[in-house]
Amino acid sequence: MIATYRFDNPLADRQSSPEMIAEALRRAIIEGLLSPGESLRQENLAKHFAVSRIPVREALRQLESEGWVELQRNRGARVTSVSAAEVREIYEIRAALEARALRVAAPMHTPATLEYAAKVLRASCANKDHSRFARFNWEFHLALYAPADRPRLLSMIDSLHAQGERYLRLKLDMPAHKRRSDDEHHQTFTALRDGNVDSAVQILEEHLLKTGELLANYLTQHLEKRPANRDARRLNRANAA
Repeated sequence: MIATYRFDNPLADRQSSPEMIAEALRRAIIEGLLSPGESLRQENLAKHFAVSRIPVREALRQLESEGWVELQRNRGARVTSVSAAEVREIYEIRAALEARALRVAAPMHTPATLEYAAKVLRASCANKDHSRFARFNWEFHLALYAPADRPRLLSMIDSLHAQGERYLRLKLDMPAHKRRSDDEHHQTFTALRDGNVDSAVQILEEHLLKTGELLANYLTQHLEKRPANRDARRLNRANAA
């Protein structure tokens, strides 16, 4: 018996692509239509999207790299869990590490490195595509810290950024908060460019802490709205698979 899903098929009247499948699954996870721990069988998803398993497989691999699902040997994939506590902690640690990285990097910046940071910032603010926004966002932060020449510190920050990327994408569904985030990026860069290091560090630290709190509150409210019987539905679909 093929399992059925309650979320829409955006490919019904369009050409299929792994990116569109990944976006549909990402949205279903965010909205609670796919629950943490829920099994995702390639054959069921291929049937749902009316495609072969190949684009489904590519979409699942993309989502795995972003932390939305985990692939299990001979068992397909399953949705990873989301946690308000986790995202809050990730951004708290990021705030501490990135404030330090910016303070160390500040006196090492040159006109060329500042121009590059400004270029990436413009691209980040202008881009609305989910995957490209996440990449430009990280490139801007990296451009701020790269002159510090602290490879271990930057490696730790990079790891935390990767863990938080699935949460960061939620901000794109809150345009007002996305605009505020862009403004805070501009304020951080302007203070750094003008030599106001303490101000730049403070703006950056508060920006990261507020982002973590915003996303944690969003998740808390979202999880509270999930239907009480979602576990039963998940069990039924798993059995049907």
